[in-house]
Amino acid sequence: MMGATALELIGVKAEYTVGGTSVVPFQNLSLRVMPGAFWSVIGPSGCGKSTLLRLVSDLVAPAAGTVKVFSETAALARQKRDIAFVFQEPTLLPWRTVLENVRLPFEVGQRGSVTTPRFKPEDLLELVGLSKWHHALPQQLSGGMRQRVAIARALVTRPRLLLMDEPFGALDELIRDDLNDELLRIWAETRTTILFVTHSLTEAAYLSERILVMRVGLPEVVLDGLNPGPGTDASRRRESIEFVALIAELRRLMRGNQVEELAAVRD
Repeated sequence: MMGATALELIGVKAEYTVGGTSVVPFQNLSLRVMPGAFWSVIGPSGCGKSTLLRLVSDLVAPAAGTVKVFSETAALARQKRDIAFVFQEPTLLPWRTVLENVRLPFEVGQRGSVTTPRFKPEDLLELVGLSKWHHALPQQLSGGMRQRVAIARALVTRPRLLLMDEPFGALDELIRDDLNDELLRIWAETRTTILFVTHSLTEAAYLSERILVMRVGLPEVVLDGLNPGPGTDASRRRESIEFVALIAELRRLMRGNQVEELAAVRD
């Protein structure tokens, strides 16, 4: 649809109070994310990456500006289950089986508010490679497997926007690489719009079509990633010249170099 957006922020300001002191991690943030896109968000601690996800998901309200999710308010999108959230910790209920954990969103909240077709929990467990683990308890799974369950649970109501807050940050590098590939495959199959927060420049460069670089007190800068889109062979990119150059560009941005100096990397 021409002009359609999955997420639109116009002049958004975030503000909260710590010990009586007002903190403004970012302000005047404007961006547009198209349906089916994969965006990553990077930046130093305290720049507002997680706060951004909470604003989009209607967990907190912006101090100024407008947040729209599929042309509706974030509150309405949340009520319709258009938004799902995956946190760094999988937060599975330890007394429920894998299948019962994935079914949980059907049992809580406004059940009748889901307007889009829902995935079957069994199909999602097959999608994330856990079809043989329906009856296992969370403590019987590895950390990577528990995160797969969390992703399946987030997708079960078929959200249109998936927010992910460092979901693989606690995992070792090899497992993290495998789950990056798994996430790209799931994205290709579901075409869910994804906004992904990470501290890893390599992860952001590998996964994303666009990258939002957030720096405390400085304007936000949006860069193109190297992801050519769903359904393509992404695994060869990690050792490419373009991939290494993008990571170098991200690193310089994180260190506060001037944006004008970075244009030479792509020229």
